[in-house]
Amino acid sequence: MLLSVDRTDTADLHSVSFDVIAAVAEQEGVDPMEIEPPEYDALYDVINPEALDMLFAPREDGSKRANGSVEFPFCGYQIIVDSSGKVEAVEQDGTR
Repeated sequence: MLLSVDRTDTADLHSVSFDVIAAVAEQEGVDPMEIEPPEYDALYDVINPEALDMLFAPREDGSKRANGSVEFPFCGYQIIVDSSGKVEAVEQDGTR
């Protein structure tokens, strides 16, 4: 499961970027650790995982960020992430 080049802090494993991997894994019926090249795209080839995580993380003062969402294609799914933390993987035209 390749989220980024250097992800050494295991406390960061539960994040929006991990939830994206988990959503695809659920759709595919595999363990999230199996979502990696060459069979699957690397998330960092599609979107910057750290930037995605920061987009939905609380501000430095602890306050919530404004409502919003982001969508992007990943592994044959349209990924939809909203500010509530909900991550959806909606199958695209049947190809991965």
